[in-house]
Amino acid sequence: MATELEELLGFLSCPSPQIKKTAVDIVRDLTGSDDGMLSLSRYSEILLPSLSRLLGEKKDVSERAAEALINLSQISELSAKMVAMGMIKTAMEMLYKQDCSIARLLIMLLVNLTQSDAGIASLLQTGDDKIQGLYVMKLVRSFCSSSSEMREDPFEHVASILVNISKMEVGRKILLDPKRGLLKQIIRQFDSASPLRRKGVSGTIRNCCFEAEKQLQNLLLMSEFLWPALLLPVAGKKVYKDTSKMPLELGSALSIEREAVDDPDLRVQALEAIYLIALQEAGRRALWSVNGPRILQVGYEDEEDPKVMEAYEQIGSLLVQGSEIEETPTQTLK
Repeated sequence: MATELEELLGFLSCPSPQIKKTAVDIVRDLTGSDDGMLSLSRYSEILLPSLSRLLGEKKDVSERAAEALINLSQISELSAKMVAMGMIKTAMEMLYKQDCSIARLLIMLLVNLTQSDAGIASLLQTGDDKIQGLYVMKLVRSFCSSSSEMREDPFEHVASILVNISKMEVGRKILLDPKRGLLKQIIRQFDSASPLRRKGVSGTIRNCCFEAEKQLQNLLLMSEFLWPALLLPVAGKKVYKDTSKMPLELGSALSIEREAVDDPDLRVQALEAIYLIALQEAGRRALWSVNGPRILQVGYEDEEDPKVMEAYEQIGSLLVQGSEIEETPTQTLK
């Protein structure tokens, strides 16, 4: 005999729109508690495919189904099952349908599903060289063309997806591929009004700088945008009088009064990225060429956060030692 929960899940496939909506509402509410998710997880083989199919329904049903999947995907075991059943492909297909009304929720689901290596590999489409990176290109295009000034920014959580995929070497290679130009597009969002966008962009740049030893040239090809993104957050609040050696965008921003970057994590990420670039001799030369050490010195004088100060000091020590650096201190992707 079927349990009450099994009967409830059966109603998710009911032809009656009203019964189906009532059932998905109850399931969504159950995912709001640990006990509810534990009970539902026992029936994941029925539950997950049913919710996935409902993503294609009208908004009053698809929205609840997406919310339930987001909650369930916080459980690593269920997230892995979603990835294995092709949920990332389903989400991407739904996302780019002309009448998609749950774009923000689908992006949030993708954030959770790309917490794992398997999820990242699925989004990167690593199994097929012909289409590898296609999903990422679509997401970056949407991320950069949507506005953070909108009342609801449906693609702002792409920032977190970019951080996730840049933790893997293959993800960084796709983002740094000069033919695709993805990182160059992403960097331009560094001054967004959205804190989530700014932090995601900063974290993505920082992770991509782990490829500096192999791809320094590709990074420096973007120096016009890269240096402002990395140096402005850590330049302090003082107005710089001599900006002649700096790229136009960097010099223009530093020559006027501006608000300091409040988020210490963002400042640390910027400094860690600069450090990774400066580990390479050509990277240090590039940093000197834009008067970077002076900018860092002034920023350090204004800094009060101990962790950020430590990050400044790490770069300072590196610049003093110069080319005598022989070993790279251990860093971890975040």
